[in-house]
Amino acid sequence: MIELRTPGEIDAMRAAGAVVARMHAAARAAAAPGVRLTQLDAVARDVLADAGATSPFLGYAPLPTTPPFPGVVCLSVNDVALHGIPTPQELEDGDLLSVDAGATLDGWVGDAAITFPVGTPRPADLRLVDTTTRALEAGIAAAVPGNRIGDVSAAIAAVGRAGGCGINTDHGGHGIGRTMHADPHVPNEGRAGRGVRLRAGLVIAIEPWFLAGGDDEYRVDADGWTLRSADGSRAAHVEHTVAVTDDGPRILTAPA
Repeated sequence: MIELRTPGEIDAMRAAGAVVARMHAAARAAAAPGVRLTQLDAVARDVLADAGATSPFLGYAPLPTTPPFPGVVCLSVNDVALHGIPTPQELEDGDLLSVDAGATLDGWVGDAAITFPVGTPRPADLRLVDTTTRALEAGIAAAVPGNRIGDVSAAIAAVGRAGGCGINTDHGGHGIGRTMHADPHVPNEGRAGRGVRLRAGLVIAIEPWFLAGGDDEYRVDADGWTLRSADGSRAAHVEHTVAVTDDGPRILTAPA
């Protein structure tokens, strides 16, 4: 079921989204060669604690066969596109890191992701992040009343395909509110003019994740979570929680 939010509820979701933005800022500031992923997870936990918020990621298990997720953030390095577990792995100079974070505050959820180089950036990584960021911006711009989900999906894919990226629609954006995942699904590729019509009050997470090698396929590690590009190429993932309003898209997870 698709639910529409009141302006007051959207304001409450913005408060949760601001916590997510602080988690990102703290993780980015702490990420450096030699830092362990578990240390970044600890940094994010401190931000949640300071805000009086909790994590919708911790313990999350979408299927009975899926082990509960052990962290408050997904930390995906290099060819890991999504759902990277915070392990004791140490970051290395030149790594590409994605930080997907969520926060639940007063019963409302915010969800967003960033991708950035650690230490010395590779030009190819910067191009990939730029393409993925521009795709997110295009998707957000299409999130206006009267458009359809397919318009958001098509806008994302147009940027990604022009950049030579691989795109897979098994995982993508989603409705969000009292829970992290709700209807509708927002795939990262689709046909304009198709799908659910957007109405003021709809809140969705828009999240392009692209594969640099151009191959659309991925594989999942034995841990049941870690999703990697099938061809070993690097990946980028960016996301914002966005409210559809009569005044245009409102980004709820932007920095304050």
